[in-house]
Amino acid sequence: MFRLHENDREYRSGNSGPKYLMNGPRMNFAVMRLNAGQDFKAHYHTEMEENFYILDGEVEITVDGDVQRLRKGDFIHIEPNERHFIRNASDQPITMVAALAPHRGKDKVEVEDTGA
Repeated sequence: MFRLHENDREYRSGNSGPKYLMNGPRMNFAVMRLNAGQDFKAHYHTEMEENFYILDGEVEITVDGDVQRLRKGDFIHIEPNERHFIRNASDQPITMVAALAPHRGKDKVEVEDTGA
């Protein structure tokens, strides 16, 4: 067992991006924040499935060209090999939980386009 508070970790990019509360050994668990207009590069995972739960705000997640508009309380599950792109098209920050499993250190494949 281990326990920590979100404030014990930092966002990857200052005040935005993922903040990993757990990174392995069996899964990744992060709080993710995107400020107005920010996005997260299009990518896919070859083995990990990824789940997002929206805590606050509205976000667009494009999965294999299908644009999903999610808001507080929404959940989305993304299978391995499904290309996805995350964009905050609103004028407010968004916060969501991201959970990936099974943990694989080098399983993210970035792609050039936005997944549209």
